[in-house]
Amino acid sequence: MSAEVGFARCGPISVVERRRPSSDASMDLQGKELEDAFDDFLQTPILGRKKKKPELDIEAGGEDLEQGKIRVNVEPHQAASRGDASAKMGPSGEAICGGGQSQSMQPQVVWGFCLLRGLPGRPMGDLHVAEIRIIHGKEVAFFGIFDSHNGDAVAKQLQKNLFNNIVNEGGVWSDPAGATRDAYLLTDRHILDSTEKGGSTAVTAMVCELGGRLIVANLGDSRAVLCKNGKAELVSVKHDPTRPVEKANIETRGGHVTRFPGDQLRVDGKLAVTRAFGDKEMKEHISARPDVADIVIDLSCHFLVLGSNGLFSMFDDQEVVDSVKETDDPVKAARQLVEEARRRLCEDDISCIVVKFQEV
Repeated sequence: MSAEVGFARCGPISVVERRRPSSDASMDLQGKELEDAFDDFLQTPILGRKKKKPELDIEAGGEDLEQGKIRVNVEPHQAASRGDASAKMGPSGEAICGGGQSQSMQPQVVWGFCLLRGLPGRPMGDLHVAEIRIIHGKEVAFFGIFDSHNGDAVAKQLQKNLFNNIVNEGGVWSDPAGATRDAYLLTDRHILDSTEKGGSTAVTAMVCELGGRLIVANLGDSRAVLCKNGKAELVSVKHDPTRPVEKANIETRGGHVTRFPGDQLRVDGKLAVTRAFGDKEMKEHISARPDVADIVIDLSCHFLVLGSNGLFSMFDDQEVVDSVKETDDPVKAARQLVEEARRRLCEDDISCIVVKFQEV
């Protein structure tokens, strides 16, 4: 949640602050035990922890469900995970993982996701979507990571409504990139009308045209990296005040960019990103217009990785791609990335979706 108001907690080099025990012999024993437990958590590898199964809010079984203007048929084979379980995760150190695959796409879409809560005492702020829908008899895959700040109200609305709005824009077949851009702006207007507090970054991917086309969109510092011919290709745009064009846009809107000692650049001294959903009190100065990439999926495209800032603040793009290439299992690949980010002492929530394009 690097975009939250206040000082950033996670960066390329993260120093974890630990209080040293007092020399006073009367130090409260319970407080020392809690402190030791926290130190143990930071130093204990989390490989091998038992995975929790996500609770799905869509029941598979061929049932027709209304999704706005479009009737969506949820087939038994679809491992639909709308991400609600990520908000109900257990203690820090326990990751939630899952995955699924398409049936009729060529190449086949096979995915895995993993989410891990940040430091103890902070609520989980990352939500996700990873699912396939049958629309007009054809499979369409939807993936998204929503990294909230100042509460998770905005991320929950995105999880529930953003992909419905893309479908309802009517351009999934004729103009999926335009439908995505319009749906982002429409969803933000609805959020501003209904939510007074909080915001969220987003990175989304939609695979359509029977697996031949990939639409990636983003706001903020969540990221999408495509492995093409074995090399990392950044297909999202980082929206933060360090980019001159983003800084200029903020100032044109009447805002300003400030850096406090020991902190990063922030819009109006508060927000670490220049584009986001929500953030009603700052909307005059920030934008919800996404950058959208329209990509043809061919034999050079091996897989896509979506991640929150908690993941990509710990890795460079090629390092992520090299890690995923080590395994054919996208669930395992996502879990390994998330666990390694925690071992590198990332204090933030960490979320990752790995989408492989597999010839069958």
